[in-house]
Amino acid sequence: MNRRLRTVAVVGPDGAGKSTVVAALPAALPVSTRTVYLGVNLEASRSMLPTTRLALEIKRRGRGRPVLTARFDGPGHGRRGILGGARRTLRLVAWMAEEWYRAVVVLNHTRSGHLVICDRHFLCDYHAEAVAPRAGRSILSRIHGWQLGHLYPRPDLVVVLDAPAEILHARKNEDDLDSLARRRREYLALQDVLPAVVVIDATQPLDAVVAAVAAAIVDHLPDTVGAGGTAAPSEAG
Repeated sequence: MNRRLRTVAVVGPDGAGKSTVVAALPAALPVSTRTVYLGVNLEASRSMLPTTRLALEIKRRGRGRPVLTARFDGPGHGRRGILGGARRTLRLVAWMAEEWYRAVVVLNHTRSGHLVICDRHFLCDYHAEAVAPRAGRSILSRIHGWQLGHLYPRPDLVVVLDAPAEILHARKNEDDLDSLARRRREYLALQDVLPAVVVIDATQPLDAVVAAVAAAIVDHLPDTVGAGGTAAPSEAG
């Protein structure tokens, strides 16, 4: 039983139903709850730095995807040379600032006595790519991974919504089957590196998934919290 449960991260591949489940959790929990989005889709987050809002507006006007990522390896990540390196470095600084800004939002909620449910989590999402040891990473990727692995606040509990790649693909036809299967393996591997990880079968009906996630969270709450409490309204991040 975790007596200091303050943050819960709900993670999983695209199509697992993370945002839908997170939105339903405050009403299913016996504690005051807030939700914060810790992912790369800027339009899904209400809390972001002014510089990030500017980047989002530029992407909208350019009809680009409203997504910022911190991937600095492989082709297509900027021009070579001093100018290209400077642009990638500025991009890393801007993205890390956004990650830490949202960490402060989470901290403020927990200091106010709320349990924070994180829709996604940067540490979990980037763990296989940037945090875990991997040959061939750029220096920028190593810096990003090091600060996530050693400095960034870890969730007290991670809930992995799991489903076969075929089901994930049928629900949200954005990634190919191989990519979804790889991401599924990466999220399941978090059980080997993080202390409190619960895997929930996301192929169940939505009500059953929400109930299972809520039960897993309650199992990690203090003994003094009973099932008859009242949840406060959710506040999206």
